[in-house]
Amino acid sequence: MILSDRVKLEQAALKIRLGIIRAISSNHGGHIGGSLDLADMLAVVYSDFMRVRPEQPLWDDRDFMIFSKGHAGPALYATLAWRGFFPHERLDHLNNPDSLLPGHCDRKIPGVDATTGSLGQGLSIACGVAEGARLAGRDQRVFCVTGDGESAEGQIWEATQFAAHYCLDNLIAFLDWNKMQIDGSNDEVMRLGDPVLKYQAFGWNACLVKGNDVMAIQRAVRRAVEEPNGKPSMIVLDTVKGEGARCVMEMANNHCIGFSDELCGKVMEELREQGRKLGMEVE
Repeated sequence: MILSDRVKLEQAALKIRLGIIRAISSNHGGHIGGSLDLADMLAVVYSDFMRVRPEQPLWDDRDFMIFSKGHAGPALYATLAWRGFFPHERLDHLNNPDSLLPGHCDRKIPGVDATTGSLGQGLSIACGVAEGARLAGRDQRVFCVTGDGESAEGQIWEATQFAAHYCLDNLIAFLDWNKMQIDGSNDEVMRLGDPVLKYQAFGWNACLVKGNDVMAIQRAVRRAVEEPNGKPSMIVLDTVKGEGARCVMEMANNHCIGFSDELCGKVMEELREQGRKLGMEVE
């Protein structure tokens, strides 16, 4: 397995963030915070680990990506456009009446494996896909993205118990631990505690990595892929909501916001500066 180096991954993450901004600016608002903070993970997974064919989205032997936190659909859409599943111009139709790009993840979009948005359900879907692949004797990985606010849903923990009981070591999940949800901080709304210890107690491999450290994410995913031990894996991403755009990160609540031309201009200037540092031209 030949893995990408840091610069290539950071450039990929920047391209994904640019796609997120393009999509959300087209609708003058959307779920920006919890989309931006997933860009680094998505850059790593889709660069080095996802076995997919953009020209054949329903390829039988593909790996799967299930976004349980389906409101972060702009992050997945931007990633799929970057990988060539559909033209970047489609990002200009987020949540518009033409339905070319629904606000939440939708299977009508090439490369999207599950329609999600009702929180708590996606991990169960991922468990079913992983178990189905195992029973069919297929060497397929199932990646799943969950949220920390979503972790208050009981179905998440039912799925967690199921995955451990059935030894789904082809399931690699991520928890976007940005400590914020729509109504405030996790500690105010529903304290999560230590998610690594929780998942380990349920019988999972679990580890904590910085959510904007592409090499740490790469190492964690590689370990989960190359060292299966009969346990599912949970990689807890220690993130800041809105990661990658400081003017968004510093907002009191950036869960789902209006996106003015002024704010878009500030974000784009930050992203252009990141591009300059990475030797990448940003229009």
